[in-house]
Amino acid sequence: MDLDVVHVRAFVRAAEERHFGRAAGTLAISQQALSKRVARLESLLGVTLFQRGGNGVHLTEAGQRFLPPARRTLAAADAAVAAAVGTHRPLRVDVWGHLYAPMRTLAQVAERAGDLALGHGRDLPSVTNALLHGDIDAAFGRVHPPLHTGLTHRLVRLEPVDAVLSAAHPLAAEPALRPDQLRGSLLWAPGNLDRLDFLHQFADRFDIRDRAASVNLGLAHFLEEVARDPQRFSLLPADVPLPEIPGLRAVPLVDPTPLYAWSLLWRTGDEHPGLDGLTAACATEAGRSRWLEYDPAHDWLPEPPG
Repeated sequence: MDLDVVHVRAFVRAAEERHFGRAAGTLAISQQALSKRVARLESLLGVTLFQRGGNGVHLTEAGQRFLPPARRTLAAADAAVAAAVGTHRPLRVDVWGHLYAPMRTLAQVAERAGDLALGHGRDLPSVTNALLHGDIDAAFGRVHPPLHTGLTHRLVRLEPVDAVLSAAHPLAAEPALRPDQLRGSLLWAPGNLDRLDFLHQFADRFDIRDRAASVNLGLAHFLEEVARDPQRFSLLPADVPLPEIPGLRAVPLVDPTPLYAWSLLWRTGDEHPGLDGLTAACATEAGRSRWLEYDPAHDWLPEPPG
């Protein structure tokens, strides 16, 4: 049985979009053409891959089984074409979590990681979508459940987190703070907490009941808002360079120290040669700089490292 890669690609896009029209748009073909390609694939395999409905399509059990190897087939086909024509494409890596400055970490490994093309994703769902569509090869940021099937992630760095607050805050003069000491303060978030998993879990774990959201207009603007109100606080990784903002104070958190987990994310089975170089460079720097130290007796993570 010989599979047509064109038909396999149509299936994968439809499986990711859950809608034939949207999938066709990503391939720049008509919905009718995509539907015919999927039908030919189903005919060849002798199974139904999708359940069709008025609101879109859903994978059958056969479709769910077929999707992971179908993705690997496309990755292998793309790699084979690149090898045959002798093209070299840099590893495309998007970062997210921009307020926490993810480029700091990649800058420490970039020289040893090979040829990288760095870009910016909006958030975890957006980079997940870009990975599954093949628009990027890897992504770097904070990964949290649920993780989409077909993706692999590797923990790169656990970074201590500080509280940032107004110099007029009642606790601003403390040399260090326990997270539970912030219960009477207002957690100021750079957006809806439902979309900010780390801050949301921190607030739930340490019973921070007063919460409010701002609009994310960049780090300097956000910290100016924090400094303006003596009841507000927020969290930042300890190594993020703070802009010069009068009346702002950063205080280490202890007992426990919250850790922000940075990870690499990529498609399972992706054979881009640059992935090995990037993961190796990250592992080397993690050992040299002790990025992965974690003591459950003194540190806090929303999800223990696996």
